[in-house]
Amino acid sequence: MTDELTEARNAMATIPMLKGYAGPIERLGGLTNLVYRVGDHCLRVPGKGTEEYIDRGNEAVAAKEAARAGVSPEVLYADADSGLMVTRFIDNTQTMTPEAFRSRTGAPARAGRAFRKLHTSGAEFPFHFELFQMIDEYLGILSTKDVALPDGYHDVVAEAETVRAALAAHPAEPAPCHCDPLCENFLDTDERMWIVDWEYSGMNDPMWDLGDLSVEGEFNAVQDEEMMTAYFDRNATASEHGRVVIYKAMCDLLWTLWGLIQLANENPVDDFRAYADGRFARCKKLMADPAFAGHVAAIKAG
Repeated sequence: MTDELTEARNAMATIPMLKGYAGPIERLGGLTNLVYRVGDHCLRVPGKGTEEYIDRGNEAVAAKEAARAGVSPEVLYADADSGLMVTRFIDNTQTMTPEAFRSRTGAPARAGRAFRKLHTSGAEFPFHFELFQMIDEYLGILSTKDVALPDGYHDVVAEAETVRAALAAHPAEPAPCHCDPLCENFLDTDERMWIVDWEYSGMNDPMWDLGDLSVEGEFNAVQDEEMMTAYFDRNATASEHGRVVIYKAMCDLLWTLWGLIQLANENPVDDFRAYADGRFARCKKLMADPAFAGHVAAIKAG
């Protein structure tokens, strides 16, 4: 912890608004980055190796647009070269987990409404989140590293061509999306849900956000329905529901590779071999479910 606090203070020395701060520093969460509470501010120091796959300029634009949309804290400082970012600290919030999404009444609905506010904000994010292109890019990064893919990974990517064809039959209008809705990226006040961490954000099919959060939050069918009903302010159609379900599988397919990149970069905060293998196993199980083909058909039918 002493080394981490030294890194925080070294970063603060380069940021005018934090340069003279002498109060307490509290280490917060973060899988790939170091995040701290510094008084009324939140300081993010980028993690080792993140420059390989994160465009900090794109992230800064998206974070500012999300703040303007009213779903994310105000950005007070962002440096695209160093990756340092400072946002306003939001008091009296609960950092979400799967358990918190189960125990806090109305939490899936609040997340759904926050997504709707973001997706309909009219914001333009610089990056376009292209699922299959990102899979190819991550595979390219891994080809330079000494890490093995899970057995059968390329076979599942080939099977996912039916998903790609269904999505192409009725392309979604791209909207500003978070694209990486880990539970820990949601801060709940019981009245509203804030969303943080815009590293992977981009213009995307809005249903990606709903499907990915469902996976991260380990939502059951009741929670899925609560989130979707709040998002649409009505029941989801078969095609809309289908897109949420297929993105559950596709996000696991993508984040499997992300986990292997963390493993290769020797990120110490988690067992990323187990993370990647678990993601891939869950993806295969969902795609093997007989109902999955029905969801793909519903998307293709529109």
